[in-house]
Amino acid sequence: MQFPFTKYCLLFPALLLSQLIWAQAGVGAYRSGFSKTGNTIHFSNELADVRIEFCTEAMIRIRTSWSRRFQENEPWMVARYDWPEVQVKQEEEDGRFLLETSKLKIVVHKAPFAVDIYSSDGKLLSPESRPEANGGAEKEGDAVLCRKQLGPDEHFFGFGERMDFMDQRNKLVKLNVGRGAGRPHIIGAYNVLKANYCPVPFFMSTRGYGIFLHNAFASEWDMGFTDPGAYSFRAEHGELDYYFIYGPRFPAILGQYTDLTGKAPLMPLFALGLHVGTYSGGTWGHEELTSADYVVNLVRKFREAGIPLDVLHLDSTWRVFGKNGGKGATTFEWRETFDDPKAMFDSLYALNINLAGVHIRPRFDNGDKLDLLDQARKLGHTYPEADNPGEFVNFFDPEAVDWWWENGVMKVAELGARFVKTDEGSAFGHLANESDKLGPTGLEAERLHNIFPLAYAKAPYEKFQEFNGMRGMNHTREGYAGIQRYPFIFAGDWPSEWQYFAPVIKAGLNIGLSGVGNWAHCMGGFEHEADPELYVRWCQFGLLSPVAHLFGMDHPGYKEPWNYGEEALQIFKDYALFRYRLIPYLYSHSYEMYRTGMPLMRALVLEYQDDENVYPIADQYLLGSQMMVCPVTTKGAQTRVVYLPEGTWFDYRTGQRYEGKQYVQVLTPLDEIPILAKGGAIIPMQEAMNYIGEKPVDLITLEIFPHGASSFTLYDDDGESLDYQQGEFALTHIACKETAEGVSVHIDAPAGKYEVPVRSYLLNIHMDKAPEMASANGKKLESLPEINSLKGPEARPGWYYDAAEKVLYVRPGGSSHEIIEVNVK
Repeated sequence: MQFPFTKYCLLFPALLLSQLIWAQAGVGAYRSGFSKTGNTIHFSNELADVRIEFCTEAMIRIRTSWSRRFQENEPWMVARYDWPEVQVKQEEEDGRFLLETSKLKIVVHKAPFAVDIYSSDGKLLSPESRPEANGGAEKEGDAVLCRKQLGPDEHFFGFGERMDFMDQRNKLVKLNVGRGAGRPHIIGAYNVLKANYCPVPFFMSTRGYGIFLHNAFASEWDMGFTDPGAYSFRAEHGELDYYFIYGPRFPAILGQYTDLTGKAPLMPLFALGLHVGTYSGGTWGHEELTSADYVVNLVRKFREAGIPLDVLHLDSTWRVFGKNGGKGATTFEWRETFDDPKAMFDSLYALNINLAGVHIRPRFDNGDKLDLLDQARKLGHTYPEADNPGEFVNFFDPEAVDWWWENGVMKVAELGARFVKTDEGSAFGHLANESDKLGPTGLEAERLHNIFPLAYAKAPYEKFQEFNGMRGMNHTREGYAGIQRYPFIFAGDWPSEWQYFAPVIKAGLNIGLSGVGNWAHCMGGFEHEADPELYVRWCQFGLLSPVAHLFGMDHPGYKEPWNYGEEALQIFKDYALFRYRLIPYLYSHSYEMYRTGMPLMRALVLEYQDDENVYPIADQYLLGSQMMVCPVTTKGAQTRVVYLPEGTWFDYRTGQRYEGKQYVQVLTPLDEIPILAKGGAIIPMQEAMNYIGEKPVDLITLEIFPHGASSFTLYDDDGESLDYQQGEFALTHIACKETAEGVSVHIDAPAGKYEVPVRSYLLNIHMDKAPEMASANGKKLESLPEINSLKGPEARPGWYYDAAEKVLYVRPGGSSHEIIEVNVK
């Protein structure tokens, strides 16, 4: 096996140009101890021990310990440590070891100790060895770091919910849960450069690999910022422990990363419906205006307006603000303005709200009647602070979690709350939003700071899952690597100003590239009153986001859609109904995310990583695999530029065809957000409804944009239980083929353990001219004079072509439990 140095230098010319000399605290030269235990190979060096563990043929874990003692595996970030045996070919040569799997070739240099990683075909992916260098792993005081060479064509994506950039090449990235501090907020809490609500120490490189730093301390990633020929990642304390993941395509990297840190489970089907948050009529400073009546009447207004709604949460003003922590803590005591909370919840469920919950914060507090803080401290269920027993629930202790649930959360759950919004997980060991309190301090608190949001979200997610007897759903603000296991997370508190709208979109793209796909934001913005145009544009994006969440703090508007004029109300309603029609499409992709890690909202680079034109694009995204959404982020814009990647694309509304690899200018009237369908797209839709479960889904409409051969897999299950994890689901394969003779559509019967109720299909086939004939399962269909003959209870098999819309409507008839074959000529 040969790895020529000349090829190395051609790929990385910075090796010959850069004269930087790195710090001397490396691991030294290899000394002894080359051995293999299971999948792990051990090396003992002059200054540190190194372990290389082969998790799979394409993923390795590299750990370095200067103390020569390796830490125990932690349970928060990584969900899997047990891996099957990997076949590794080992060879020792003068000056180096060679390790090879079916996917990777690894060269371990002895002096100085350094690791270079190649693909199986010899492409250099990730080199550490370099003249004038001491290898890749280093220790600087308490900090640990790894330096690697930066390829001339290499670009980096991921790092969590970043609002600054997409491509982080030549950037300095700091990861530590929190947000900007200081006043005024516009350069503090609202500083998009400091936004770190959900950092994830993971990136994907366009050279075909990813790196996950398995360390919970604050980290810094110099991605060519200091030295254009190198990048490094550094943690302030702890062990140098990272995973190298080879794809080479981004979806494969993301799939392996989420194998490691956990796949996102399916939420209840209704979680894909509209979520609304409310301050119950009285935000901060107006708490006396809160009431149960406001909450119930809010839902009634949605129902009367014909706007669908499924999930509701009451934000912080439902509760008494306590004597110790004020707004920043939770008393679990209802404000006196809520005279009968149980009756309120009963009314909400009678109005067919599928899930209602309340906002909490992670500190206990004493209220007017309850003294949960005092009780918890006496029992040792708070996390100790420097000079007191602490206020934070110790979510790392199962006994403390049980006590918090039984004595705190159950006080609202027994009345009807079925989930909580876990806010301000960043406050553990960090300044809280509205407080000068720091919470726990010291080295252990620093280690736990970033994983506290995981423990905080995990507790109610699992407890309510058991209590409700259905899939879990938690609504949280902060996260870290692994937060995708407890969906969902939202983007935080961004004002209703145009300058924050585009960065929020960017946050959604970056977090999806980091393994977290169930993501939301406060559509319309959170604080401040939005102008009606911004409200419309933000809500259009929000209703085409993975989770649709409407919530605002501004009094008295609260982002309720009837407060922004008749036009805004109608547009909001239209897009909400459109979202509900898309539920089969969105749910099928939720299952894909559970299975593969692919998010619903996809940065273009995720599927087009070889196209450098997509690297900076932060205002377009793929919604699932078939649709591209292009939000309008400029006030007053009547057009916008859209980049079309390789392939054929169709305007979703008009059917206009475009070829890819070009920029196009598209019209953007206020009531339209540009949507394009991939050539060959098959988009399953249902009838709109006021809430999920209102009526049976007995008709599936397939929006089809024929181009070549294409397919889609429609997913079905019971929508609530965990049985899907045991195989209780069904998949319906749908295929379309366009040829010179015409278009054929093949729909299989559902396959799987779950019995799908009988349903009908309506095909909306986008084509330029009317066909001469259409048939279903070999039987010629009747050409009908109007489209209404294909819809409603009197619908019958047949076809109708709308020349103005250029859409062929086909009702094939037959049973959905049998194969349906439609041919159009």
